[in-house]
Amino acid sequence: MNRSMELDPRNVTSEPTNSAGKEKREVASKLSSPSLHSMDSGFFERGIKTMLSIRKSKRSLNKEKEKEGTGTWKGKRLSLRFSKSYEKETTICNGVQEVSEKIQAEPIQGKPLSVMEINELIQKRQLLEAFASVKYLEDETITERDAEKYKDNPQEFVRKSKDVDLLYNSITNVIQAIVVGTLEHPTVEDTMLTSLVTLIAYEEAAHPNTGNAGGPGSDLLGMPRKWKEVWREAINESARKRVLRVPMALKEEDSSWLNLHLGFLQKHLSEDLLKVKLSVKKCYPEEYQVCDMYVEAFHKAIASHLQDLSQRPLEFNEIYTLLNWVANTYCSELFLGNPDLKPEVKTENLSLLLTPAVWDKLKNDYITSAKGKIKSYFGNILRLEVTEKWEKEVYPEVKENLYQSSLSLDIQTIIGEHMKISRAISRSLETKMLELCLAELREFIPRFEEEFVAWSTARDSPIFAPYFVAYINNFHDLLSGLEAMFQVNTEELQKILAALTRNFTSIFLNELRKKAQELLRDVHKYVVREYIMLVIKPRWKMNRETRQRVSNRMNQEARIIHNTLIDQGSDADWLVPAIHHIANIIGEKKKDKIKEYIKDLCQDYPDIRKEHFMAILALRGLGRTRRAAIFRQGYRVPGSHDGGEGSTLFSEIDVPVITSCF
Repeated sequence: MNRSMELDPRNVTSEPTNSAGKEKREVASKLSSPSLHSMDSGFFERGIKTMLSIRKSKRSLNKEKEKEGTGTWKGKRLSLRFSKSYEKETTICNGVQEVSEKIQAEPIQGKPLSVMEINELIQKRQLLEAFASVKYLEDETITERDAEKYKDNPQEFVRKSKDVDLLYNSITNVIQAIVVGTLEHPTVEDTMLTSLVTLIAYEEAAHPNTGNAGGPGSDLLGMPRKWKEVWREAINESARKRVLRVPMALKEEDSSWLNLHLGFLQKHLSEDLLKVKLSVKKCYPEEYQVCDMYVEAFHKAIASHLQDLSQRPLEFNEIYTLLNWVANTYCSELFLGNPDLKPEVKTENLSLLLTPAVWDKLKNDYITSAKGKIKSYFGNILRLEVTEKWEKEVYPEVKENLYQSSLSLDIQTIIGEHMKISRAISRSLETKMLELCLAELREFIPRFEEEFVAWSTARDSPIFAPYFVAYINNFHDLLSGLEAMFQVNTEELQKILAALTRNFTSIFLNELRKKAQELLRDVHKYVVREYIMLVIKPRWKMNRETRQRVSNRMNQEARIIHNTLIDQGSDADWLVPAIHHIANIIGEKKKDKIKEYIKDLCQDYPDIRKEHFMAILALRGLGRTRRAAIFRQGYRVPGSHDGGEGSTLFSEIDVPVITSCF
C-alpha cells in the first residue's frame, strides 16, 4: 500500500456487550514497512531475552468469558484491519493534501503473541502490529488483575506488568530512533513517518489520562505513554546531534576556524530545514506543526552550541565573527530568512539566540579585546613614523605650501572602521567602541610627543622643524575631523593637544635660540677675524703719534663690536681680548712691554703663528731684525688645546706678504 492510514476516530470503539470475550476495539490501520531495522535492535533484543520471561500466551474465548464482569479494560481488544476497498476524502492542511481513508474489511485482532515475538515485530519496525499485540497483552493482564487471578501469586502480576512496560519502552526507543534518523538519510521514509503518526494516535486513544489504582505494579498498566512528547524530544535530540556534527577545524590548524564552522552550520542546517519543509512536513497532520517544531529544536540546539563556543578563550576577530553571525546572519536571508524556507520557517516568535547575560559578556569581551587591538594599531603608526621618517630623515610632504602628515587620516580610518563593524552589531557597541578609541587616543598623543622629543633631543636633525609644524597642524586637523565625522566632544583632547603644542613650541624656540646663538657666535668670530685681517695688512710706516691714535681707536671699536654682539646673545667672549692685544702692541712705547703682550696673545690664542706676530710687529714700525728678536724673547710655545672649531681664530687668518726695503 502506498499511503499510510490516518486514524479514523469513528473506527476506535469501546462498546460493552452481553457476550463475554466479544468486545472489540476496532482501528483502521496500515502496517509499517518491515524492511527497516532499528539501529538499537540488538540492544533491545538482548534486554528482552535476559529480563523478560519468554512465554506463549494461551488464550481462548472460553477463558475470556470467565474474566467478564470486572475491570475498566475487561474484554477489550485492539484490532487491525487491512483495506480491500476504501473511500478517499480530501482536505487541505498547510497546503498539503491529506487523505482520510475509510476502510471496509474484515477486522484482524491483536494476536496473542509471546514477548519474544512481539519484540521481533518491534525490531522489524512493524510498530502498529506490535502495538496491537502489546495492548492485547496489557488488556489481558488488567482483566486478570481485576478478576483477582494474581491474588495468590502477586509476583506473576508484577512480572507480566514489567513485560508490558518493557515492550512499550522498546516501541518508545524505536520511535525515538526513527525521528532522530529522519534527517540522516538522503530521502525521507514517508510510509514510516505517517504510520508513526497513526501509532501515536492509537496510543493516545488507548491510554486516556485517567487514574488507575490497583495492586503492586498496577501503575505500569494503562499508563499513557506520551509518545507525542517522545516525538518532540526526539526532534530536539535530532537537532542537537545535527548541530554537533557540523565540521569544525582546530584553531591551531586554521585561524578562520570559527568563520568556517559557522558557514558550515548555516549551510547544513538550511539543507535540513528545506528537507523538513519539502519532505517531512507532508507526513504529519497540521496539528503537529512540524516545521515550527524543527525550527524551535534547531534554535535551541544552536543557542546551546553558541553558548559553549562563547566560553572558549576567543580573540578579537573570533568574538566579532560570533557577534556578527548572531546579529546579522542567523535570521537573515543567508539562513533562517532564506526565501526558499518561507513561509513554513518563521523567525518572528523565536526567543533570543543568546541570553542577555551571554550577549553582554561577549560584547564586553569584544571591547576588552579591542583595547589591545587599537593600542597596537596606534603603536604601529608611531613605529612607522620613527623607522620610516625620523631615522631616515625623510622630509614631510608639502601641499599648498604646508607641511603634511598622514597621522590624522590614519587615526580617523582606524576609528571609523572599528565603529562601522561595531555599528553592524548594535548601536551601544558602536558607542563603546568610540569611547575606547578616544581613550586610547588620549594616551597615544602624549606617548607620541615623548617619542618625538626624545628623538629630537638625541639627534640634531634638520627635519625637526618641518615635522614640528606638520604634526601640530595635523593634530588640529584630527580634532576637526573627529568632531565632524563622529560628533564627539573633544574637550579633553583639546587640552592634551594644547599641552603638546606648548611643549613643541618650547622645544622649537629652544632649538631656534640655539641656532641663533650659533649664528651670533659665527658672526662674532667673522667680524673679529675680518677686522684683524684688515689691521695687519701692510701699511705705510706710522709715527708714534699715529700709532697711539690707531691703538686707541682699535680698543674703542673692539669694545663696540663685542658689546653689540654679546648683547644680541653671542657667548663668544673668548674673542674679546684679540683686538685689544693687537691694539696694545701697536700703541706701546716700551719694547719690553711689547714682549708681555706677545706672551698674552700666545696664551689666549694658541693657534697664532710666527707670521701673524711678524705682521703685527711690522705695524709697530720695527725692522725685520728687531721684530725677530722681540718674537724670540716673548714667544712661548703654546700648550695643547682642543683644536675645536670654536677656539680657533688666527689659523683662519691668512698672513699678508711683508716686503722690506733695504
